[in-house]
Amino acid sequence: MYCYAHPQRETLLRCNRCEQPMCQSCAVLTPTGYRCKECVRGQQKIFDTARWWDYPLVIIVAAVLAYLGSVIAGIFGFFTIFLAPVAGMIISEAVRFVVRKRRSRRLPLIAAGSALLGALFIPLFTIVFNWRAFGVGVNLLSLLWPAVYAILAASTVYYRLKGIRI
Repeated sequence: MYCYAHPQRETLLRCNRCEQPMCQSCAVLTPTGYRCKECVRGQQKIFDTARWWDYPLVIIVAAVLAYLGSVIAGIFGFFTIFLAPVAGMIISEAVRFVVRKRRSRRLPLIAAGSALLGALFIPLFTIVFNWRAFGVGVNLLSLLWPAVYAILAASTVYYRLKGIRI
């Protein structure tokens, strides 16, 4: 037998779905065995169930909740380290609820980016407003905890929606 994509390569390996002979470079290891790249691509399309309106909804929900969380986290200072992952879990579950558990490859990245921008709205607004309008310097150390909150919350949103459990 010879590989379907590389006719010069001899092989004994077959796709466990379509039974096409394939070489090791064409084989993709899945939890159920080796499959060819076409079968894997076809299977991934089944799991992309998001609608076009899910993306704007995700942006709005993640940004607004992250902004509200950053307002609350601004009060707690050091304890933001503990508050941010909880806020990220709340944001990710709200996103799942809004999109009714539909999935997409881009959805976790869009939600995390929106959460990051929503969480950094106050610090970015402070920097731009103070430097442009008054020419006054901003104490960059005061922006530490909002940045920590933004990074922790956005990464939690991404990993929870991606399905990776830490």
